[in-house]
Amino acid sequence: MVTLKNRILNDARCLPGGILKVDGLLNHQVDPQLMMQIAQEFAHRFSHIRVDKILTVESSGIAPALLTAYLMNIPMVFAKKRIPVTMANNYYGAEVVSFTKGNSYQMVISCEYLTKGESVLFIDDFLAHGNTTRAILNICSGAGVVVGGFGIVIEKVFQGGGDWLRSQDYLVESLVKITSLESETIEMS
Repeated sequence: MVTLKNRILNDARCLPGGILKVDGLLNHQVDPQLMMQIAQEFAHRFSHIRVDKILTVESSGIAPALLTAYLMNIPMVFAKKRIPVTMANNYYGAEVVSFTKGNSYQMVISCEYLTKGESVLFIDDFLAHGNTTRAILNICSGAGVVVGGFGIVIEKVFQGGGDWLRSQDYLVESLVKITSLESETIEMS
């Protein structure tokens, strides 16, 4: 995805601690044309596997996940970062430690939106240490749902989350792989 790489190089900023700020295109302001290109790429890369639903986490994963679901003509479900009163005790949950925010939260998905035997495709904005993906795997395991693949917009390779998923034989498709953010310089493979 040359367009995405160029946008990152032109519009993103490195922050101390290995954080890549992409607020102008993905995390705060969303570029819908770029998101559609991302969704088209994910729909293409995962066209060979069975996918019943797209799964993501609120909030930055929603834009690419929704457009991918639209193109694949399947529903999209997003995990919530707070337990709403409407869920009562009818949810699957897992604890997540957020690298970017420096805190932890309970991620939840209502039981009515995950059905045993389904195959889901997880789409998210970033893959760093893999904390979110591990929580998604725990939730899906508890629901009897198979994760057919992980579609990641930006993978920070140097933080190891993608390596762990691949070592567990998961299909991981990252559109951009950041190899280093040292000295506040973006390096990609």
